[in-house]
Amino acid sequence: MYYVVYGFLWLLSLLPLRVLYLLSDAVYGILYYIIGYRKDVVMKNLTRVFPEKTELEKKKVAKKFYRNLTDTFIETIKMISASRKYITKRFGGNWEVINKMAESGRTVQLHIGHNFNWEWGNAVSAKQLTIPVVAVYMPLENKIFEKLFYRLRSRWGSLLVRATHMREDFLPYRDKQILLGLAADQNPGHPGNAWWFNFFGQPTPFVKGPAKGAVTNNAPVAFGFIHKIKRGHYEGVMHMAVMDPKELTEQEMTRLFVRYLEGVIRQYPDMWLWSHRRWKHQWKEEYGPVLD
Repeated sequence: MYYVVYGFLWLLSLLPLRVLYLLSDAVYGILYYIIGYRKDVVMKNLTRVFPEKTELEKKKVAKKFYRNLTDTFIETIKMISASRKYITKRFGGNWEVINKMAESGRTVQLHIGHNFNWEWGNAVSAKQLTIPVVAVYMPLENKIFEKLFYRLRSRWGSLLVRATHMREDFLPYRDKQILLGLAADQNPGHPGNAWWFNFFGQPTPFVKGPAKGAVTNNAPVAFGFIHKIKRGHYEGVMHMAVMDPKELTEQEMTRLFVRYLEGVIRQYPDMWLWSHRRWKHQWKEEYGPVLD
């Protein structure tokens, strides 16, 4: 069945991107107007984060979000047959920030949010950086699509580590200098084992792993986001956050990212993954304090 799905998507990926965007427009219409895919989740999340916005303003953000979501879906399909040169022409970035940090001789961590189009960002990064790229990801439950996405994500040199098997998958890279890419806004599986922060005024759990690894190993940390210049053209924007995390606590390191992510979302609200059930966990006193 995998080869049937892969073969169909490969044939589809041969179409010019301008034609594929027509398909994206159609899928957008179906998702937003007919199926209403997670529309209640999207609108509830937007209301939580932007209580000051009118219903019309929130719907405008939601529509742009769904367009970005379907564009990312189509652009990911295009990756199946597209050349590295093709994608690289459409995804630039200030990669020199990471390369400069790598001169320290230490592993560098890149903390990002779920910001479109992270698939293209992962695809081009390995060629642009002076150290190997190891990306941590959440495996998909569907085995066919898990195999497909693993193939796509590792096609151009990125090394993959499953978040669900982090300890064992990371062992081969433990003593090597790498760029460790982490989606640091991932919803923790165990809310009691998380740092709780006021995120847009909402008690929100953040995974401990990214900050713990940075502080323990004194791995320089960069923060990044993806800017959509226009349809089909992106730019990875990276900032040096902390060169010596050992001087911070894990909470302080996490706080820096939380505030950074807030700023990015306020500036580009339609680029974040609003369909994610980010606030499905409710804070309990036993989880510890909610930090500012």
